[in-house]
Amino acid sequence: MLQTKYSELLDLLHKEVVPAIGCTEPIAVALAVSKAKEHIDEKVIRCEVYLSSNIIKNSMGVGIPGTGMIGLPIAIALGIVVGKSEYGLEVLKDLNPVKLEEAKQFVDSKQIFVHLKEDAPDKLYIEACCFGENTKSKAIICGTHTNIAYVKANDTVLLDELFDNNEQQTDVNQVELNFNKIYDFATTTPLEDLEFIQQAAVLNKLAADESSSGLFGHSVARVIQSKSYINIMGDSVYNKLVAVTAAACDVRMAGAMVPVMSNSGSGNQGITATLPVVVFAEEMNKTRYQLIRALTLSHLMVIYIKRGLGRLSGLCGVTVAGIGAACGITYLMGGTREQVAFSIKNMIGNIAGVICDGAKPSCALKVSNAASSATFSAMMAMDNKVVSSLEGIADEDVDKTINNLNAIGSEGMTETDKMVLKIMLNKKSV
Repeated sequence: MLQTKYSELLDLLHKEVVPAIGCTEPIAVALAVSKAKEHIDEKVIRCEVYLSSNIIKNSMGVGIPGTGMIGLPIAIALGIVVGKSEYGLEVLKDLNPVKLEEAKQFVDSKQIFVHLKEDAPDKLYIEACCFGENTKSKAIICGTHTNIAYVKANDTVLLDELFDNNEQQTDVNQVELNFNKIYDFATTTPLEDLEFIQQAAVLNKLAADESSSGLFGHSVARVIQSKSYINIMGDSVYNKLVAVTAAACDVRMAGAMVPVMSNSGSGNQGITATLPVVVFAEEMNKTRYQLIRALTLSHLMVIYIKRGLGRLSGLCGVTVAGIGAACGITYLMGGTREQVAFSIKNMIGNIAGVICDGAKPSCALKVSNAASSATFSAMMAMDNKVVSSLEGIADEDVDKTINNLNAIGSEGMTETDKMVLKIMLNKKSV
């Protein structure tokens, strides 16, 4: 029997590391729309959504699975036509060509309206309103990508778990996290309790394998694997883990109908926390048990940092996931507790402050950068080289260093985040 504090961490892993099809922001919009639609007893003829700025930012330029299209209108239409809320982040998995054509017709009807929710109570806020000839409904997702917090059918409120303040919503599961607690859990918990984390490796490797079936996004992985690249950079374990990680992101951002294992509501975070660790383990002939512990360490570290940073922020999430990957790789290299902590400080000293400018195909560039930096940070740590407390935002204490990063991402980059959205909206309409 696991101790209570460990069972809480295990529950947290199960909650935050889950399959998702497509970029999670537009998919969450489709989920909210599908929930609202389920409380309309007639054909939906109009849909209006009110979204926080971060949801809009992460939905404008990304492919929607199985459609060959990008953006919110088709995601919303699919939520109406084929979405089933009980599927969660796999809400669109029943999509077929007939339903896709029906969704395209709904988009062409010009009865989908997207609004910016200026006073949204959370950075992750989705309010979906569906209308029939005689009925209407509303569903609100807030705080996390699958947290349906409010449902209303006509004038009857069926669910109301929204908070009345304007502070970012917090998860129901408030498990206290810190570096030592996570390290101890990942390295001592009975392996049979952690076996499920291997599913992240299976799903995300399948997504990466899909990249060989065609051209996706900017084909970042193909460039890394090309002869001209290898002639300059060499053919190495490092290149392979960067390429495989980028491949899964290429596929996902292009809108391929393949599931990935997400972390903290983000597929790209799940990919980045998983694949560098998996490829390193395979190439260096590490055991399955070592891989399980390394993946557990990586994913829990990402969850820990994202808890302080927030689900959505002005800071690029894959750089945070790269911190988790650095921990996992350092562990696989035989690193000590101290060296794993060194890898975190090295990552934060390296790529802290990378902006999030929305979900899009070029995210594969940031994913490849995160995987690359994770490997280098781990190698530095194994040589006992670490960014010191005299440098930048690094602190002697690793948890304080993480808190400093989170303060920059959640508070310091607020105006940056607004400027990024302003620039994006000035380029095109949603």
